Amino acid sequence: MTPHEIRLVQESFRRILPRADQAVGLFYARLFELDPVLRPFASGRMADEGRKLIESLDRALASLDQPETAISALRDIGIRAAGRSATDAHFAAVGAALLWTLGKGLGPDFTPAVREAWTNLYAAVAQAMIQSERDEPLPRTLPPAVSLSECRSSAS
Repeated sequence: MTPHEIRLVQESFRRILPRADQAVGLFYARLFELDPVLRPFASGRMADEGRKLIESLDRALASLDQPETAISALRDIGIRAAGRSATDAHFAAVGAALLWTLGKGLGPDFTPAVREAWTNLYAAVAQAMIQSERDEPLPRTLPPAVSLSECRSSAS
């Protein structure tokens, strides 16, 4: 990711934070609509899960200028949420739900550049989680541009 994309992700996330509870509710509702099989992965109380998700994202996104740290932290969020049994389809559903939620939460501030920055970030995180499941080494940098066509088409 470029420094500009990192800034876009961090700034847009800060705009979501005041409505974090609402955003988490939208995210999970959309996720379970896209892939009902994922509902059991969201064990426990959804409010607690959502709060933990937002706190973890906040810490991880603050370290985007340190890619190894950020990728590891973001990967750990996914592993805690889904265990080690997530499929490529699950990653696509999570990415689509994330982009959809950001679009709803940011409204007109969810510009094509912001969307692309979040798509690139999520693609790197999904790649790290998949590599972790396969016991492959984690990437040391965030890719300059990655596309998840499933995220783009499902997020509409």
